[in-house]
Amino acid sequence: MTKILAKGIELSFDRRIGLIERFAVTESGVEVTPLHRAPWVGADEALPPDTAPHLTALGGDFFCAPFAAREGDSPLHGWPANSAWVIERKESRVLRAALRRRVHGARLVKELILRDGHPFVYQSHKFTGGNGRVPVANHANLSLPRGGIIRTSPKAWWETPKDPQESDPARGRSALKYPAKCNSPKAFPGFTGDVDLTMYPWNPRHEDFVIGIEEGGHELGWTAVSRPASGDLFLSLRNPRQLPMTMLWHSNGGRDYPPWNGRHCGCLGVEEGAASHMLGLSDESALCGPGGLSLEPDGSVDVRHVMGAICWPTGEPVADIRLSDTSLVIQGEAGARRNLPIDRAFLAP
Repeated sequence: MTKILAKGIELSFDRRIGLIERFAVTESGVEVTPLHRAPWVGADEALPPDTAPHLTALGGDFFCAPFAAREGDSPLHGWPANSAWVIERKESRVLRAALRRRVHGARLVKELILRDGHPFVYQSHKFTGGNGRVPVANHANLSLPRGGIIRTSPKAWWETPKDPQESDPARGRSALKYPAKCNSPKAFPGFTGDVDLTMYPWNPRHEDFVIGIEEGGHELGWTAVSRPASGDLFLSLRNPRQLPMTMLWHSNGGRDYPPWNGRHCGCLGVEEGAASHMLGLSDESALCGPGGLSLEPDGSVDVRHVMGAICWPTGEPVADIRLSDTSLVIQGEAGARRNLPIDRAFLAP
């Protein structure tokens, strides 16, 4: 693992597959480590020979291009999540790595930045050259063994893809309706009635995927997951005009085949992206941003995302997150409030 650190925060990077394997924020002597790790990772067990590299090391945070698809003979989620990166720059607070392979002909460079006193990982993925359209997403895997409460920036609606995660009862089970659409995440159509998607878990054994369509007209897209049992809060921040979709993967014991074997529980994938092919009832015209990246031989595109964690002793749901002139302001539904230092220009268009 390659490590970088700043005051109050550190991360470990696995260059074999471009994975942020772990990041930790320390506040007043308390360490917050929000990312998931699958039970087979590091267990020295034999996995099926066709297991994709990102699945072999499942957990942490990785970048997908193409998201939920393949390029040629790549595994699912493309080469960025499944092949080697070369470290081009390494300083105490900055790591820059280039993907050995090309993505639709483009060179891809990842830059991870930490700042003293900031509880955030600043991520940039820059495509140079290339040709065509590619769906992308940042794919954080959040550990929720004792549950969590999910809140997001305003969404126009929520919907599921055309097909469920698991349709064969001999292999697993999904509990939402596919495709389906609902204005409120607290009453989404499920097979046995409405489901409150804001509370994790909401089903004891299931595998489901749901998409939040960003409402237009605001500058900051965010997902906040409070973990009351551990008294902390996970944060995912983005520019909604670049990444207009929040995709939530609810993985809680819903797959019975290897390597899952019914034991992959308590994981919430927080996947912020531009991937209109995942929509079950809508199309790209419904989005406040693109449904994928457009690559050009003489152009470049920089995809940015901010991931963080803080102590949140009340465990309450988040009511609002906004940028002030000097900080990120987090307001809880029961009155808790935090002002966090942030590089607000990082997500500016």
